[in-house]
Amino acid sequence: MNLRDQLKEILPDILPRNPAHAIKGTELIELVKYKLKQDYSDATLRYHFSIMSCDPSSPIAKVEHGQGYYLRSTTIHSLNSARNLIGGHHHLGSGDVAAMTSSDVTVVMARANKFRAVVLRYIEAIGQFPFAFEQSFSSDAAANRWKVPDLSVLQWLTTKSTDDDRLVIDQDRLAVYRRLASPPFRIASVKLRLDLNQTDLSEDLYQCLATSEWANTGELMIAASIEDPQMVEDIRRFSARYGIGVISFGLDADILDDMPEPAAVENLGNREFESIQSLFQMRRYASPTIRENFDWAHVSESAANNADFSDFEGWVSKCLMEGKMIGSREYLDLTRSSGTDSTQEYVA
Repeated sequence: MNLRDQLKEILPDILPRNPAHAIKGTELIELVKYKLKQDYSDATLRYHFSIMSCDPSSPIAKVEHGQGYYLRSTTIHSLNSARNLIGGHHHLGSGDVAAMTSSDVTVVMARANKFRAVVLRYIEAIGQFPFAFEQSFSSDAAANRWKVPDLSVLQWLTTKSTDDDRLVIDQDRLAVYRRLASPPFRIASVKLRLDLNQTDLSEDLYQCLATSEWANTGELMIAASIEDPQMVEDIRRFSARYGIGVISFGLDADILDDMPEPAAVENLGNREFESIQSLFQMRRYASPTIRENFDWAHVSESAANNADFSDFEGWVSKCLMEGKMIGSREYLDLTRSSGTDSTQEYVA
C-alpha cells in the first residue's frame, strides 16, 4: 500500500473534527509515524499533508486562516444536500456540485453549508436531536426532493434535567410510555432554504408537505427574512390548509458570509454558539400542526432502498434499545468506525 493510501486510512483516527483543535504539522507527523508500515522522512510526510489537504477526496483539511490540520467533515453527499437548499431562481444549473467552478456558485454553496450547520447546532442548543439526510441528494436528486427531507428532528417527551443542567431520559417516564405503547418522542420533518422567491414558493411549500406526511410535523426553515407581504400571505394560507410551519432565521447573505466555516459552527460550545444566536432575527410566519402519530412503517419501508432512512431507522432504534438520547453524529461516527459504512467521500 502506498503512502497516500496509508494516510487515508490512518488520518481519520488521528485528526480532530473541530478546526479549533487542529493539529500542527510537526505534531501530526509524529502521530502518523507510529502507525505507518515503513519509515518516511518528515519532509515527505509534510508534502503529502499539504497536497492532500487540497484534494477534495482526502480526509485531511487545513485551517483556512491559521495553522494546523483537522478531519474534513464535508462530504460529497453533504455538498449535494446543501445544494438542495438553493432555490431554482439562483440558476445554478444541473451539473454535479463537485465539478462546479463558478465563483458565484461557490459563494452561494458556502452560505448553504453554513446555514445548515447553524440550523443543526441551533436544534441541538434547544435540546432536540437533528438528523441530516445527505446521501439522498447525491443521486436522483430531483425525485428525492419530493420524497426526502433535509433534516428530521427528534423531540423527546421523556427528558429531565440533571443537577449540572444536562438533559437525560427519565427512565420512569420512558417505562410509562412503553407500557402505553406510545412513542416517547415526536418527529419533525424539515426542509431548508436559503431564501424564498415568489416563482418557487409553491414548489418549496408542496415539497415540504410531501416530505413530511410521515412525521408529526412539517417545517420549512429559511435563512433570509421574507420581505414580500404577498409571499407572507400565501404562506399563511398554505399553512392554514395543510399545517406546514414556516420560520425564518433572519440571516441574510452578508451575515452568512461572515460566519465561521461549517465544521467550526458544528463544534461550538453552548456559550460560543450564543454569539451566533445573537445574530438571529427569527420570525415565525406559520405554526405547524402537530399530528398525534408518525408513520414508522414509512421509515422502515424507505430504509429498504434509501441509505438515509436506513441510518435514521438505525439511530432511532439504538436510542430506544439503550434507553438514552444519542446524537445522530455520534451514532454515525460509531457505525462508520465499526466498518459498516464505507460510502463517505471527503470533499473540500
